[in-house]
Amino acid sequence: MVDNFEQQILFTDILPPVAQIAQRKRRIEDNLPANLPAYRVIRKERRRRSVTAYRQGGVIEIHIPAKMSRRQEIEVIPEMISIVLRREARERKTDEQLMEIGLQLLKEYLPEFAVTPASINWRNMNERWGSCTTVDRTIRISDRLVGTPSYVLNYIIYHELIHLEIPGHDDKFNNYLIRYTDQMRAEAFLEGFEVGCQSGGSGVIPAVNI
Repeated sequence: MVDNFEQQILFTDILPPVAQIAQRKRRIEDNLPANLPAYRVIRKERRRRSVTAYRQGGVIEIHIPAKMSRRQEIEVIPEMISIVLRREARERKTDEQLMEIGLQLLKEYLPEFAVTPASINWRNMNERWGSCTTVDRTIRISDRLVGTPSYVLNYIIYHELIHLEIPGHDDKFNNYLIRYTDQMRAEAFLEGFEVGCQSGGSGVIPAVNI
């Protein structure tokens, strides 16, 4: 069997130089819009024509046929990301809905709490999932959680509700936190979400072939 290195030597009249291929790839990628959210392209052998996209672990996964050309891939990336972002925008709960969730969680898990939040709203936060200011009783939820399962969003809201009474994360806080029935499930999701975001940052993550 002739290995790849030998094939490159034997068929130099057919195969373009490696440097030329790399240059062509960079030229195509330069045509992508700037500031795209983190995404990963997954090529699937069984997929023939359809293209799908959804967010997985904080990263938008774009599934394409394995035989799709690199140029076609570059063309479809912005369109599929746009579809995901529009879908997430439709799923984005209003501040009023966030407040309804908070009040229901108080009633279900923290009936002894006398304090209620003044407001619960989305905030652009990359370092935290949520925050609470006890002075004015305001709660902010990271908009990275838009589109996540309800048990995850509810867990973060519940976490911040406890801070209305308990500022720190001591044993008393944790005793309240474990009342939330989906705590472990939510924390596992958030851990995977965070890993996905950190592995990609902003922009492209190496493609995967399946």
